[in-house]
Amino acid sequence: MRGFKTLLSWQLHSLFVSASTYFTIFLFLVLTGAFYLLALIDVSKAPSEISPTASFLSVFWFPVLFMVPLITMRSLAEERRQGTLGAMMTTHVSAWQVVLAKFFAAYFLYVFMWLLTLSFPLVTAWTLPGATSDSKLFSIPEIVSGYGFVFLSGTTYIAIGIFASSLTRTTLVAGMLSTGMLFFAIAGAALIAKIPVTGNWYVDWIAAHGGYLQTFRQLEEFRSALLDTRPLFLYLSATAVIISVTSLITEAKKS
Repeated sequence: MRGFKTLLSWQLHSLFVSASTYFTIFLFLVLTGAFYLLALIDVSKAPSEISPTASFLSVFWFPVLFMVPLITMRSLAEERRQGTLGAMMTTHVSAWQVVLAKFFAAYFLYVFMWLLTLSFPLVTAWTLPGATSDSKLFSIPEIVSGYGFVFLSGTTYIAIGIFASSLTRTTLVAGMLSTGMLFFAIAGAALIAKIPVTGNWYVDWIAAHGGYLQTFRQLEEFRSALLDTRPLFLYLSATAVIISVTSLITEAKKS
C-alpha cells in the first residue's frame, strides 16, 4: 500500500508540474466556455424547460473525446518508450499498483477540470446580474445529477485511455486509439440502434436490451433524477474489467 501511495503522489506531482497539463486545461476551458455561452444564448432566445446547465452537459462527450486522450496518452506509452516501466516493476511494485496510480491521477485531473466549469454560472451571474433571477441558472438538482453522470462515466473513459496507452510505445498512437475507443464507447450503441436490421431474434434482443447502453439516454435519465443503479454497475464494472486487462498487459510488456 505504501508503494501505491508513493506512486500516486508522484503521478499527481508529474501531472501538475507538466506544461502540457495546463495547456490541456486551457483548451478544455476555452471549448467548454464556448459551449456554455452557446447554451446561454440558446436558452435566452425563448422560454424553455431546459436549463443552461442541462444544455451545456448534453454535449459533454465532445470535450471528453480530446481531453481524455491528452490526459492519458502518455501514462504508460511514455514509460515504456523511456524504459522506466521495466525499472519501476523491478521494485516492490506490482503492475496493478502502477496502473491504478496512473488511473487515479488521471481521474483526479479529469474531475478537477470539470469542477472548474462550475465557475461558468458564477461568471454569468457576475456579468449578467439579471440572470440570477432565473432559478434554472443555479438548479442544484440538475448540477448534481448532470455532473454526477459526467464523473461516473469518466471512470470508464479514463480507464479506456489508460488501456490504449498500454498497447503502444508511441503517445500519438495511444491518443488516436483512445479517441477511437472513446467514440465507440460513447456513440457506438446509438449508432448500432439506427441500423435498420430486423427479423432475427438475436438482433431484436440486442435492440431491446442494448438500447440502455446509449450514453445520451443514460444522461437524460440522470438529468431527470430517475434513480437507477444500472449505470453505476455498468460503468464501475466496465472500469474494473478494463483496469484488470490493462494490468495484465502492463505485466506482460514491462520489458
